[in-house]
Amino acid sequence: MIRFATALFLGAAAAFPVRAEVEIQTVTSPGGVGAWLVEEHSLPFVAIEIAFTGGTSLDVEGKRGAVNLMTGLLEEGSGDLDARGFARAKEALATTFGFGASSEQLTISARFLTENFDESVALLRDTIQDPRFEDADVERVRAQVLSNLAFDAKDPNEIAGKTFAAMAYGDHPYGTVDVGTPETVAALTRDDLIEAHRNALVRDRVLVGAVGDITPEQLGTLLDAVLGNLPQSGPLLPPKVEPQITGGTTVVDFDTPQSVALFGQRGIAVDDEDYFAAVLLNQVIGGGAFDSRLMQEVREKRGLTYGVYSYLYSRDLANAYMGSVSSANDRIGEAITVIRDQWRLAAEEGVSEKELQDAKTYLTGAYPLRFDGNSTIAGILVGMQLIGLDPEYIKTRNARVDAVTLEDVKRVAGELMDPDGLHFVVVGKPEGVVSE
Repeated sequence: MIRFATALFLGAAAAFPVRAEVEIQTVTSPGGVGAWLVEEHSLPFVAIEIAFTGGTSLDVEGKRGAVNLMTGLLEEGSGDLDARGFARAKEALATTFGFGASSEQLTISARFLTENFDESVALLRDTIQDPRFEDADVERVRAQVLSNLAFDAKDPNEIAGKTFAAMAYGDHPYGTVDVGTPETVAALTRDDLIEAHRNALVRDRVLVGAVGDITPEQLGTLLDAVLGNLPQSGPLLPPKVEPQITGGTTVVDFDTPQSVALFGQRGIAVDDEDYFAAVLLNQVIGGGAFDSRLMQEVREKRGLTYGVYSYLYSRDLANAYMGSVSSANDRIGEAITVIRDQWRLAAEEGVSEKELQDAKTYLTGAYPLRFDGNSTIAGILVGMQLIGLDPEYIKTRNARVDAVTLEDVKRVAGELMDPDGLHFVVVGKPEGVVSE
């Protein structure tokens, strides 16, 4: 993924009061575009987050990387402004934009002063609706992508991720690199970028979060101005896919003194009734930094690594439970053995009451701290919509965490943790570790 983002506008001065009890309003524009809004009029500043679901998974067959390259060009001139003129206009308005493309969504963020509302909205509108895609800009951004691909080809972490994805997802878009390959990126034409733009930026897959000095009526005007002329719909999203992860090890030979291991198994969906129990379980196993079992067993007790962690990788079209560790070539095998043992121990015995309470204390205490700025909150509003949450979730989330019992976590551990299905992709020259 490429991320074209400028520095955060006004920094800490644009911070929203730190509290989880934000009041979310649902807004529908006169033209029928929906959004979530948190009004905050103490500072003359607005943050907008826009997400189009689908992202790079909407690449046309044989055109892998088109959505990613197109996204990188949205800020390279639009309407009557070339790339340089566009940059000058943003600077004059003290307006910032950010653009990103992933396998889940294409995101666009905007931050601007309310005194420059009309001019900033006009600039955002042209960025989204009328990008220029001029040849010189296309070649410059294409060169950046190709340079990144060349770097990634020598990065053990990227190699591990690419290998694991291909194994787990096959020819599904999740199984290939969303920025494309050197061959596909080199072959992309301006017409391909126009097609990618038309397919990815459509109204029936758009989600919007707005925070700051803006009223519902002003937001409705913005929504229609910025999004109203986009196509109503686009191509169907790819189907959901069940990861084909079987227990074992895959070794990718790579000349480095330290091996990188990416490991994973089947996962759990965000809307599963046991998801919070799984979150708390993972906090104990590998999500709790130095307090997690993996960090204690792999790093603190044995000194096998500087860091090891695990995470629930729940996505729109597939779910996995993943983790990562790196260690010296002559010690990575022992690290893998310890991780497998901890996986099996959790599956068989679950967690302790103290571990569960510590995990709850951390997760409930850290949650309000996420709401530390207009831009951050706008992103949270979109994130909530992406996974199908309701506006009241912010108020009920900690209560849902607290409601999870020790019996819930132990049951989920037995159902979710799959030591026999855990697969490791190891990139390096690991001693005593072979592909199974």
